[in-house]
Amino acid sequence: MIRIPKHITALKPYKAGKPIEELAREKGLADIIKLASNENPLGPSPKALEVITKYAGQLHRYSNPSAYKLVKVIADKYKKLPEQIITASGSDSLIQYIIMAFTENDDELLTSAGTFIGWYVNADKNGRKSVIIPLRDYHLDLNGILNAISENTRIIYLANPNNPTGTIFTRAEFKHFMRFVPRDILVILDEAYTAYAEDNDDYPNGMDYDYENLIVLRTLSKAYGLAGLRVGFAAAQPYIINELYKIKLPFEPNLLAQEAAAAAFDDEEFLVKTIKQNRKSLLQFEKAFENLEINYIPTSANFYLMVFPSFEFAAEFSEECLNRGLIVRHTDTFGIPNGIRINSGTDEETNKAVEIISEVYPYLMEKYIPIIEFAE
Repeated sequence: MIRIPKHITALKPYKAGKPIEELAREKGLADIIKLASNENPLGPSPKALEVITKYAGQLHRYSNPSAYKLVKVIADKYKKLPEQIITASGSDSLIQYIIMAFTENDDELLTSAGTFIGWYVNADKNGRKSVIIPLRDYHLDLNGILNAISENTRIIYLANPNNPTGTIFTRAEFKHFMRFVPRDILVILDEAYTAYAEDNDDYPNGMDYDYENLIVLRTLSKAYGLAGLRVGFAAAQPYIINELYKIKLPFEPNLLAQEAAAAAFDDEEFLVKTIKQNRKSLLQFEKAFENLEINYIPTSANFYLMVFPSFEFAAEFSEECLNRGLIVRHTDTFGIPNGIRINSGTDEETNKAVEIISEVYPYLMEKYIPIIEFAE
């Protein structure tokens, strides 16, 4: 029998938000709303769709290993050199490559509790030790992370806005943080949701910085609506990007992903519509949460984190929503066992979600109030 390393046997398969077709089979439902995976409710960029049709007849060709066209589009957009940009199949791939390229077995990775689950998964599957600092009022505790740096620390991971809390740290906080991080420690700044936060003057847009030990991650899965194609990119000093090219798979992103992403970057009209719809939907959720007296965390992303009294309450809330055709995300695997994340939707989706939440939450409160009061 083949010997399996201990750090692999200890892993659990990644659990994504439940697919619509799976819920339809399980519950026999026809009308289902999925607001669990922070996807764009408006669909993909129309310009991306147009380009996919154009290049579909070239699927017998390999994609450009250097993604020359897409890299140039990104570099021009953010006023970077092409040598400062690398693309891959989503931020997950880039995180894996960064860990592979810049750490060894005895090195430590430093991050926060209650952050992007993909970071924990990639750290574990590479057999790296993770040092995890608790959230502070649902925000990343940058000072706590600084204080936890050791001689074995090689990488620090920060998500801003953070997923699943939606919170951000400010320009001043980031500048202070980077001032005290040793220059031989690589800081990953994951900005998957930056499109929803960058109109905030206090938000530290990673593309504005040129620290020698900083790498910024972005994705086209969210605001540009290309989650199904898996396109992500990183920006850093050329010496960092050069090392990543040595280990990345040579033909990712795939042909259609490269062409669609390049076109999507030129679709400013779609991006504006996306941000407008996000604000409209989140405002409606906020009003509903206030009316129902549901605890939630103010957000700078395209989702809200609802905070419930216990793990059991959150788990049952998720299940009761599923029974009614609403898919939300229980955040227990993110390290927030009493949380439920819900992303913005279309007008119709938001209305239906509010209707379901307004039915489920009072029912559970009536059920759990005696238990909560007894525990107190």
